[in-house]
Amino acid sequence: MSDTPKSPEDELAGTEQPFVQHLMELRDRLVKATLAIAIAAVALGIYPGPGPLYDILAAPLVAHLPAGATLIATSVISPFLVPLKILLMAAFLIALPVVLYQVWAFVAPGLYSHEKKLVLPLVISSTVLFLVGVAFCYYFVFGQVFQFIQSFAPKSITAAPDIEAYLSFVLTMFLAFGLAFEVPIVVVVLARMGVVSIEKLKAFRSYFVVLAFIIAAIVTPPDVVSQLALAIPMCLLYEIGIWAARLFIKHTQAPSTDEVKEEVAP
Repeated sequence: MSDTPKSPEDELAGTEQPFVQHLMELRDRLVKATLAIAIAAVALGIYPGPGPLYDILAAPLVAHLPAGATLIATSVISPFLVPLKILLMAAFLIALPVVLYQVWAFVAPGLYSHEKKLVLPLVISSTVLFLVGVAFCYYFVFGQVFQFIQSFAPKSITAAPDIEAYLSFVLTMFLAFGLAFEVPIVVVVLARMGVVSIEKLKAFRSYFVVLAFIIAAIVTPPDVVSQLALAIPMCLLYEIGIWAARLFIKHTQAPSTDEVKEEVAP
């Protein structure tokens, strides 16, 4: 056997699989991910149930409605469909670790070792950041927004929001804050791929502050609290992204030829 060391490009040599086998593996991964979501949905359907789940989601709004006021359903099937949508959304979030593991298990065999060091931490951190953004929106932003809106409501008007409209509003806000909290991931990926340098990211800092406030003004309701609650975290996360990019670039570089020779040397 030859003692000639393999280059990093040869690391995956001989690991190719037929296209049909890839399709079969993809099918198995999708089935397992779907099964995890279904199990979570059944468990949530048993306890606490679709109705209580919607009550939890609506709690920040209900807390700021006038005494005796409730949400209403303007469609005949809304009391059934809306809680069901909430149930499926919650089931997906609960099963998300399993879903991400299936994605990782499918793509990992085709990655080099230095690429695996990059992808797995990014998948985990992006998921955590998205959930943190959703939780921040639910526990802090909603209360401030609904309090602001109700403070402007005339005494002659009784607020009775529609449950479908509220669900649409909630999902939009969750998506906006979840994606906004992905700023460090975007910064790290751009820097790691060489699209921009760390120095350029630092120089773009002042422009990003303006961009963050513009985005916050577009995607949030027209109140100062919610706009600041989105823009300020985005600015802080941008700084965290610059710091994290340095670490990723340092620890996820492809091994040099000398390092490969040292690893395969007898």
